[in-house]
Amino acid sequence: MKIALIQSVLHWENPEKNRNHFEQKINEINEVVDLVVLPEMFSTGFTMNPSLVAETMRGETVLWMISLAKAKKTAITGSLVIEEDGKFYNRLLFVFPSGKLQHYDKRHLFTLAGEDKVYTKGTQRLIVDYLGWKICPLICYDLRFPVFSRNTEPYDLLLYVANWPKVRTIAWDTLLKARAIENVCYSIGVNRIGLDYHQYEHIGHSQVVDFLGEYLINPQETEGVFIVELDKEKMYETRKKLDFLNDRDQFIIEGL
Repeated sequence: MKIALIQSVLHWENPEKNRNHFEQKINEINEVVDLVVLPEMFSTGFTMNPSLVAETMRGETVLWMISLAKAKKTAITGSLVIEEDGKFYNRLLFVFPSGKLQHYDKRHLFTLAGEDKVYTKGTQRLIVDYLGWKICPLICYDLRFPVFSRNTEPYDLLLYVANWPKVRTIAWDTLLKARAIENVCYSIGVNRIGLDYHQYEHIGHSQVVDFLGEYLINPQETEGVFIVELDKEKMYETRKKLDFLNDRDQFIIEGL
């Protein structure tokens, strides 16, 4: 599977400007890819003002993702602010080339920024079945919680979209590697760059880590589109030789 990671600045609470910006980036991809990954809250930045920017599941950004996925014949994923039944969600959408979509609502809301005060946390994990791959998409702060991320299905790819600030970059790099190694899977992190409205700096470090903890794409600090091709058979061969997942603990997560 060939995946394009788009690392970019985000225009604060300006969905139209962000859509136009990302569409230009996607149009500039000059090779066939199976999946395009955008950052967390790619249409607004990490805002705690959901009432100002929230969209519905038939809103402009969702329809834009569907239209673009169909036109480009590729899946597109990223999170945005969604309002549903009077509640706000930091919702990741996975849009298939057919226009079909699945979603995951962020489970671990970032209390340090007050995300838990204005958004409703998700109650279910999502495993996407796409092109024979099982993908577990998660959002930013979820990265810090290994139990929730544990490979119990098993899945093949952990995918994190984020607005992760520069000040905690060491944690981002370390945990993305740890999640790959402990789950014997590929791990991808897609982050933003630039200053946000509150002057928090983001240096990206979007990256791809293989099932042994080796970089396939080193942490990147510039705006750009970074493309990787993953080899599922090579991962399966390694799992047969190093059958660590067979010894994993059995558990139930309360609230799921």
